[in-house]
Amino acid sequence: MKRTAQLTLVALASALLLAPLAALHAADAPVAPKKAEPGTPPKPAPKRWADEPLLPKFSAAKAAEFLDAGARTGEEGKCVNCHATFAYMMARPALPIASAKHAEVRSNLEKWVVYLEGLPLNLKSDSRRRAEAVMAGAVLAQHDVATSGRLQPVSRQALDLMWRVQLPDGGYDWLKPNNEPPSAIDNHFGATMAAIGAGLAPDGYADTPAARAGLEKIRSYLRQHPPQHIHQRGMLLLADHCAGGLLTEESRRQTISDFFALQRPDGGWAMASLGDATWKRKDRTPQDLTTSDGYGTGFAVYVLRFAGGVPADDARIRRAVAWLLTHQRASGYWYARSPKNSDQISTYVGTAYAVLALKTCEGIP
Repeated sequence: MKRTAQLTLVALASALLLAPLAALHAADAPVAPKKAEPGTPPKPAPKRWADEPLLPKFSAAKAAEFLDAGARTGEEGKCVNCHATFAYMMARPALPIASAKHAEVRSNLEKWVVYLEGLPLNLKSDSRRRAEAVMAGAVLAQHDVATSGRLQPVSRQALDLMWRVQLPDGGYDWLKPNNEPPSAIDNHFGATMAAIGAGLAPDGYADTPAARAGLEKIRSYLRQHPPQHIHQRGMLLLADHCAGGLLTEESRRQTISDFFALQRPDGGWAMASLGDATWKRKDRTPQDLTTSDGYGTGFAVYVLRFAGGVPADDARIRRAVAWLLTHQRASGYWYARSPKNSDQISTYVGTAYAVLALKTCEGIP
């Protein structure tokens, strides 16, 4: 299976990882608000992401501005929000606007790898640190593909960390409690991300003894743990494209067909329609399975183009691109209603995938 050097970055990724994820309240019962101290200014109302108006035309500069503003840079001993950084590192190289923030995020992620390498990482380590090791390797390798085209020494170190925390069955003990789908809720995501990173890594990394052994264990794990919903199937299609040995040609065709079956009449996809009953909103409201959004559309188009090989001039892809070009918000983002709790996270990662989708189709206008 060829590795594509033009990957603009699966990213994300999420950079990754590396600083505690914001905790969400576990209880559903309302909590009585604390009394404000006299003279304390009132807290601003939460941003209503769905209410911001659309831009009159697509703006790469606005997309870069939004992604830069939301990217986290970590300090040693802390971490970068996994949802924000992994997505940022995946998508930011696709935007032809240079920024100091981009270089800063990369530099801090490299420092985090050095920090992780100094820990006694093993199968009994904190699951968050183990997940960070996987995401750091996967995302740095993809970032190298999209930028220098060469595997940097620190990226190789990060990739090697992935095998230190791999479980005996070939999978990974992933983050689950209280985190947003789709990147933080199941072990399947960790296994596919590791395969994507190792498979795409430049300079023949996948042929090193450690990578060959680790990838073969991942293949065994994924055969024993088949995908449960279309988002997992999309991740598996990406992993098969990058590392090989995971899908039959018939399975590939069926996954592509099933993605298109979920396309909405307006050309987009709804994020929640990619999951299953395990994706539940914290406020217990029904999932929105019919309204197209940035994450659903960006992820679907990226998977179909990059891993599925669907031509950019396919009428269905062209309708999806038209949706993306006309649904960017004034601040530069594409809105996505969270299938769990945080519209901010879903919107941020959705914006990253929207950028990747456009890059894989006809480039960034």
